[in-house]
Order: sequence, then C-alpha cells, then structure tokens
Amino acid sequence: MNQYWSRRIQNIVPYTPGEQPKERKFIKLNTNECPYPPSHKVIEAIRAAAGDTLRLYPDPECTELRAAIAKREGLDMGQVFCGNGSDEILAFAFQAFFDSDREVVFPKITYSFYPVYTDFFGLKRREVPMNPDFSDPIDLLCGKNGGVVLANPNAPTGIAVGLGAVEKLLNANPDVVVIVDEAYIDFGADSAVKLIDHYPNLLVVQTASKSRALAGLRVGWAMGNENLISAMRCVRDSINSYTVDRLAQAGAAAAIEDEEYFQSIRRRIMDTRIWAEKTLKGKGFTVLSSQTNFVFVSHPKHTGRELLDGLRNKGILVRWWDKPEIRDWLRISIGTDEEMEALVKALDELI
Repeated sequence: MNQYWSRRIQNIVPYTPGEQPKERKFIKLNTNECPYPPSHKVIEAIRAAAGDTLRLYPDPECTELRAAIAKREGLDMGQVFCGNGSDEILAFAFQAFFDSDREVVFPKITYSFYPVYTDFFGLKRREVPMNPDFSDPIDLLCGKNGGVVLANPNAPTGIAVGLGAVEKLLNANPDVVVIVDEAYIDFGADSAVKLIDHYPNLLVVQTASKSRALAGLRVGWAMGNENLISAMRCVRDSINSYTVDRLAQAGAAAAIEDEEYFQSIRRRIMDTRIWAEKTLKGKGFTVLSSQTNFVFVSHPKHTGRELLDGLRNKGILVRWWDKPEIRDWLRISIGTDEEMEALVKALDELI
C-alpha cells in the first residue's frame, strides 16, 4: 500500500543494511564494523563536549575536524568537507555532480547504495560487468558518461586497484567528476588523496566507521578541489546545514589525531585477515585477495545461502546477496582473533 507516496519513490528498492540483531547475542561479522573499541582519546573528547553547549547548534563547517583531516592528509581546509557518514557524503555528491540526462557509471558488483541513489535522485546509470576474476572493469568506465563512481577497494569483493588505474579514469573522463569511495582504504590499498592537486575532477570519500572504530558516530568526509567542495556545501546548505553533531565532531577529530592508535588497530585487523585468508583457503574455500577489513569467500560444495543459514544457526552473522553473479559468495567481516577462530570452527562443522 503506497497511497500518498510520491511517484518518485513508489518503485524504489531502498538499501538494505546489515542485520543488527536484538533478540540474541551473535558474533557479528556482517557489517564490517571494527572489532576493537575506539581510542580512549575519542571517549575523553566526547565527554568533554557533552556539556551545556549541547543547547547550541554545532559548528556547521566542522572546523576542528576539517583542520585535523587537512593536516593529516597535507591538504588545505578548503579541500575538505565533512558529513554524517560517508553515505550522506555520497548522497550529496550524487546530487552535486550528476545530471539526469547523462549516465552515471560504476561496476555491476559494488556497494549497493550506488544504484539506490541513482534511482532516488532520478539519474540514469550504466552498471559495467566485472572482469571474470571480479576485478574492476576500468577500461569500460572510461569515456562517454556523466560521471564515474569507483569503490576502491571494492565492496563486497575486497579487491583494490592501483593509482595508475585511478589516473586512467581521471584522464579518460576529464569533463565529469570521478568519485573514489575509499571506505576501506586503510587496510592495505593506496589512497588517491595524493592526486587531488593534479586532477580537479577527483573527489575522494572516506569514513571514520571502519579503521577508526566509529561506526556509531556517523562521520565521513570528502576531499577534492575547492570547486567540488563548494558544490558539496551548496547541496548540504540546501538540505541541512548542521549534519555533524557536536559530539561526533569532537570524537572524530580526536580519532584522526590519534595516529598511533589508528595504526595499531589497522595492523591488527590486517594480520587477522591474512590468517583468515590462509586458513580458509586451506579448508577448500576460494578467497579473493582482500585489501579491506573483510574477506569474500565461496566453497565449491556449498551454496552461499546454505553457509549463511548454517552460520546463523551457530550464532554467527555474515553477509550474503541474492544476486546471480555472487549468490554463492559470502562477505565475512574480520573480527577479533577469537571470533575468527569461532567462525573457522563453525565452517568446519558445516562443510
């Protein structure tokens, strides 16, 4: 029943977030959350910000947070834009840079919010088939489009491309914006931030949710030419000028500044990922090469749905998509060493 719904949303299939169970305790390896707590400096900063100033609106320009990001990345503050999670950043970017009469292009197997945004904002899209090994079809994203979106590393495959491939996209699409979504960049891939001063059509999007253990704060940011950042501000201020609350700004700035803690947990996650890849391959799984905080796996004798349901019955959540190309694959977030050992034990019993 969709009485009173606008025609624009009547046929939209919204994004489906990973399950967040409340009825029982699970080992959650389904939403790529960090298995470790945030830096203690984040908690201290949030507590310090939780005073009588909460009666006031937060800084709409996120000055302290943008300064921390700019300093770390070697950028000017005018090249940084902050928002309520990278999903909001991407939504603003789709509105800021893409027009309804030109196709937005992205790989067919990628972050499933991209087609939702094109539908919601009334945009045309072309989803480009993956290479046989699930790597990104870079050549097919070059030219004759109204904009490019590339998750690097890709989700759910975990595969990254090098900066040479990113530059190829930028050079082949000089008149449109190329968005590089780097939600997982801190787990082994090379960031395109260093290309920003050379390419005025590059927008890099990152998040505090994964490598900085702040999924609950909802903070993301975009980095690019000041002209692109001005367009993002135009969209934001036409919808909601106060997108990042006072506590989130304080906590995220503290996380950005605590480089030692950031490095320690990302290395810990990558070490566990390498162990998980080796162990699962040894048990007969196909495991794609990952540069993220998850692995993408399949087994020759069991369907993805069988393994998904079997793991859930054993108290472990992973992610599965009912899409023909990846129906027999599971995306498994990297948990603690103990959680990953429990996963392997459960899979042993299932296979």
